[in-house]
Amino acid sequence: MYHVKGSPHAGLAGATIGFFFGFAAVSLFGPTAKTLKDLIQLTPAEVGLLVAMPSLSGSLLRIPFSAWVDKNGGRKPFLVLFALAVAGMIGLAFILQTRFPQDMGHDIYPWLLFFGFLSGSGIATFSVGISQVSYWFPQKRQGWALGAFAGFGNLAPGIFSFLIPVFMGSIGLPNTYLAWLVFLIAGMLIYAFLGQNAPYFQALHQGALPEQAREFARQLYPEEAKRQELFPSGGFVHTLTRSAANGHTWVLVILYFTTFGGFIALTAWFPTYWQEYYASSAGTAGLLTAAFSLLASIIRVPGGSLADRMGGGRTALLSLSVLAAGSAIMVLADSVSASFLGAILMGGGMGVNNAAVFKMVPDLVPEAIGGASGWVGGLGAFGGFVIPPVMGKFVEMEGRGGYAHGFSVFILLALLALFFAYMQNRAATASEEG
Repeated sequence: MYHVKGSPHAGLAGATIGFFFGFAAVSLFGPTAKTLKDLIQLTPAEVGLLVAMPSLSGSLLRIPFSAWVDKNGGRKPFLVLFALAVAGMIGLAFILQTRFPQDMGHDIYPWLLFFGFLSGSGIATFSVGISQVSYWFPQKRQGWALGAFAGFGNLAPGIFSFLIPVFMGSIGLPNTYLAWLVFLIAGMLIYAFLGQNAPYFQALHQGALPEQAREFARQLYPEEAKRQELFPSGGFVHTLTRSAANGHTWVLVILYFTTFGGFIALTAWFPTYWQEYYASSAGTAGLLTAAFSLLASIIRVPGGSLADRMGGGRTALLSLSVLAAGSAIMVLADSVSASFLGAILMGGGMGVNNAAVFKMVPDLVPEAIGGASGWVGGLGAFGGFVIPPVMGKFVEMEGRGGYAHGFSVFILLALLALFFAYMQNRAATASEEG
């Protein structure tokens, strides 16, 4: 009746690969921040704003673009975000090719912020991909599928945090950004080839009425593990307003702000932290940052499976407790080994909680997954923009000691998130018992 391209696993693979390339923008300025700071004469707060700028577009654009998935299916929003990111990278590559290193005056700082903002559009592919993958898989496999999507896609910042200093040492800073532009275009082309909408949306695009498309999608795959069970309940405005009216959405925003926003913030901030606080080389700082980022990313895969077994609420409580402990170690640490231990605990706690949150999205807000994913992913990722400048202010006020004391922000955020996770979990338990 209707022709469907792709399969659940192919849809997962396409979205994951696309997100991997787009999400690399988290590391856009972090590994190069010290070089740019010295050349342009930036203050710590200006450095914090610079490394956070890609997260501004990467967070705010998640809200409308994720909601767009409930109408379109995801492919078109994904490609539009890629196009914006490519435009930003072209601008950055042009500036560095024409101004580096002799003509790097402070006048280029606003342009770096602007093109960094555009480049961060690729980060917003996360919420689009989350919604797109959710529609491909039945509810009982959401934890695994979304954990795999986010876990493998999230590897990009860690890998790029390590590769950028290596590329800088071999081909120079301007050519490093030029190479990144090539990688980004390659990612867009791969997604354009592999990324497909779930069967319901493909049937709609071929002229089916909504009820016909639902029935077709339900019957397409005989195996229960592949069957599409989730369907949008309305259009763009409807999915945003309906998810906003659900209180669970805002608890998940708080949890995600703490751990995913925190993950983005630290992936951008850690290269500066290791170089300035411990006088590490750029290569060592990149390696230590990559260890944190890779762990926080890959642990989302088993974290998603754990959430399938334990439940998202209990998994969140466990992971946030680990985050609080790691944050306390970072505040008190006075050696690289102690700080590295704290960073690893923070990364593990963040990664598992990120998986738990998106296990809970289709469970708690099944009537508006795209809208809920947009609010949670967008406002949650906004932490990646807010936190680095705050940590930079600690440094401006206290000097070197501010690099350690800035991590007290994460202790407060973890305790706040623990409170809301506990209250939500208790309410869910009471509802089940009632």
